[in-house]
Amino acid sequence: MRKVVRTIGVDVGGTAIKLGLVQGTRVLKQQTLSTKRFSSSPKRLEGGLIHAIRSLIDEAGGKVSAVGIGIPGLVIYPEGIVQTCANLPGWDRVPLRARLQRRLGLPVLVDNDVNLMTLAEWRIGAGRGVKNLVCMTLGTGVGGGFVINGVLYRSRLGPSAEIGHVAVGEAGPRCSCGGRACLERYVGNRAILASVRSRIAEGVPSKIPELAGYQLNRITPEMIDEACVRGDRLARQTWEEAGRKIGLVLSKVVNLLSPDRIVIGGGLAKAGHWLFDPIRETVRARAMRQVAGVPIVPAKLGSSAGLIGAALLAGDAK
Repeated sequence: MRKVVRTIGVDVGGTAIKLGLVQGTRVLKQQTLSTKRFSSSPKRLEGGLIHAIRSLIDEAGGKVSAVGIGIPGLVIYPEGIVQTCANLPGWDRVPLRARLQRRLGLPVLVDNDVNLMTLAEWRIGAGRGVKNLVCMTLGTGVGGGFVINGVLYRSRLGPSAEIGHVAVGEAGPRCSCGGRACLERYVGNRAILASVRSRIAEGVPSKIPELAGYQLNRITPEMIDEACVRGDRLARQTWEEAGRKIGLVLSKVVNLLSPDRIVIGGGLAKAGHWLFDPIRETVRARAMRQVAGVPIVPAKLGSSAGLIGAALLAGDAK
């Protein structure tokens, strides 16, 4: 009789922490916690994770083989040392894997959250069946993950596939990474919304303020999408400009790696063809002719990709 293997996947995000009891690729039980409750220090987050993970272990009757955790920061793998953590204070070479493993008494694996989204999309999502994959996520930040010759790429130093920190020009706004003109400074969630608000304040006509109740601080990417559907010129220009910048960076990635497929996910990817069309057009125009036709497709697993990827990682624990 085949042994039933259950793992726990944890996806630590900037606003929410998602935990799931997973059997194979099926989420049996899920919990969501507010990141803000535990964001004051690594030890507080560690305590919150242990409490929530133990509750899932109890629900599984103790039958959990391992735990996988995705962190939005720079992680040295497989040691599970978190060098820094985006938007969370106090993370400086925190040995998260060792701490959790000691307290839980189970194998624990810790990796970067976009690596785990890439793992999930590659194994069971939009990247399934290819040996060379580029994954990109568009949200508050811009992240990337690579599968090269059937292996998820990781750097021994922590940073890897940092697509959001590829420069789109020589001069531009300073980025948190220390560079200038990084892609994330133009197409991250905050940058997109700041640009739209600025143009509206300058008097550019748009239906977006009406959708936001004429309160510019309430504008969301979903409102920009809705305005696109209504024929709003500013909304369409916003996604077109973002798509061209993303396509410019991806054309460089395509020339370097010649991937079989590019998968794009994250909240901003919900803009659909308004964003994807200019990305594809730019890659076709700017990449080498032999590789410019690479398929560029939306992610399949949505907001569950990180959790499922963490659970799949846990399934690899020895």
